[in-house]
Amino acid sequence: MKKLIVSLLLVSFKLTFSFAQHYVGGDISMLPLYEEKGAKYFTNSGSAITDVLGYFRTEGLNAMRVRLFVDPTQATADEQNQGVRQDLEYVKKLGKRIKDYGLSFMLDFHYSDTWADPVKQFTPSSWQTLSEAELQQKIYDYTKDCLQQLKDAGAEPDFIQTGNEINYGMLWGNRSAKSNYTAGSVGQQRFMTLLKQAGKACREVCPNAKIVIHSERVAKLSVLTGFLKDMKSYGVDYDIIGLSYYPYYHGTLATLNTVLTVLERDYADKKIMIVETGYCAHWAISGDYDLTSDYPISEAGQLKFTEDLIAKLKAHPNVIGLYWWWPEANEYGINWQQAVTPSGWYNATLFDNQTGKAYKALSSLKGFLTDEQLAAVEHATNNTQTQGKYYAITGQKVGKYHKGLIIKDGKKMINR
Repeated sequence: MKKLIVSLLLVSFKLTFSFAQHYVGGDISMLPLYEEKGAKYFTNSGSAITDVLGYFRTEGLNAMRVRLFVDPTQATADEQNQGVRQDLEYVKKLGKRIKDYGLSFMLDFHYSDTWADPVKQFTPSSWQTLSEAELQQKIYDYTKDCLQQLKDAGAEPDFIQTGNEINYGMLWGNRSAKSNYTAGSVGQQRFMTLLKQAGKACREVCPNAKIVIHSERVAKLSVLTGFLKDMKSYGVDYDIIGLSYYPYYHGTLATLNTVLTVLERDYADKKIMIVETGYCAHWAISGDYDLTSDYPISEAGQLKFTEDLIAKLKAHPNVIGLYWWWPEANEYGINWQQAVTPSGWYNATLFDNQTGKAYKALSSLKGFLTDEQLAAVEHATNNTQTQGKYYAITGQKVGKYHKGLIIKDGKKMINR
């Protein structure tokens, strides 16, 4: 079966998995809900967007991330309004859409019924009565089952986060529980065992996927490096160091640059991805750092931050991924009685909540792609000597029924 995709500006991840590539995109976990509620999207110039995921592709994005909660129906109403909605069935459908578009797919296991981050890593309600031995088995069984179901649904992940922002451990217990992860403690050994069990399931079901360990301690380098040192000493198996970097929470690009320099020096065998980032174009997000003198809260300020971030990341050869968090957030056109996020707009989106128009920073993200990736796409799209012939996205001539992403007469198609 063949599906025509027009104006696809992208190097296909499905054709070649290579660390020589760069991956750029975003966490689009809420996209189906915005679509369902009738959000209206427009290009920066005002043209209507009828296919948001397709539009992301035309803007050069090649990688998407989706979070997964164990049972989001157990989250509070406020947490659900904030975006805790993604159960396995939801992720299977969205993951398949991502894969069908030829994009790479990063799965973000939260291992919780609600948000998991450095100050909350609550054990799913249905797991809270398990013994430690049973919990270690459960994380293996759950991870393996989810991945197998995704694989069977045509949504096999290319990258897998075994936990979200797990600097201080995970699966702490109920909502009153705190982290017991400290160096040399029973809690440390417990956490490392859980990580190993999750990673083991990933290797068994998705052997070609890369495992991402996710931290957000950019502002606290000693905590980050101590965390990575612990994993190394316990032999935790992973491929990529994933970082959250929000300038209003983590500081300047100079701070990020120092962190990346240290990681490339001390963990040269690991690739690095910025798996979450963002900056405001309207209405500031309160945080610990004010960078508005360099990056005003405006469309131009957001664009400048994005371009400066990309330039900084491209100076580090081990950095291969950049994901904007919640780029699809857009309340324009939605009935406020049925709003997706009634507790408030997300201000670091790549769309204007008041007009539905894409901000210019969205188009600038493709600047993170390697020169070779951009050149290959331009060659395949613009070469006038290819009429009537079929080419892979790399420019190699292929047969009409070649599986995956192909180009004919400047148009992109996916053969399944």
